[in-house]
Amino acid sequence: MLIGNRELTLRDDNSEIKIPVRLFAPKREADGAWGCRYEIDWPGEKSAKEIFGFDSMQALVLALQMIGFEIYTSEFHASGRLYSNKPGEGYGFPVMAPYRDLLQGRDVDYL
Repeated sequence: MLIGNRELTLRDDNSEIKIPVRLFAPKREADGAWGCRYEIDWPGEKSAKEIFGFDSMQALVLALQMIGFEIYTSEFHASGRLYSNKPGEGYGFPVMAPYRDLLQGRDVDYL
């Protein structure tokens, strides 16, 4: 079940490309772990991953952090052409502690 959706924008030479980010509800696996799936529709390829935790809350937090990690380490972020609301203001996703130096804009304020 889809529980969260955000649309990022990638500025191209002549246009803006919308990049949907989707987060799905955690679900319990047969082995007792919890998985939380997310998708990012990058231009030319879709990233779909499932992140696991010992309970639903950990799986959800880790999935949010992985979304942030994937965005901040992408070639699109590095190009400076990717944004959420305004260029340079961040994307609204957390990252794991070792990657917090990558944060920009308002994301820095919400460690």
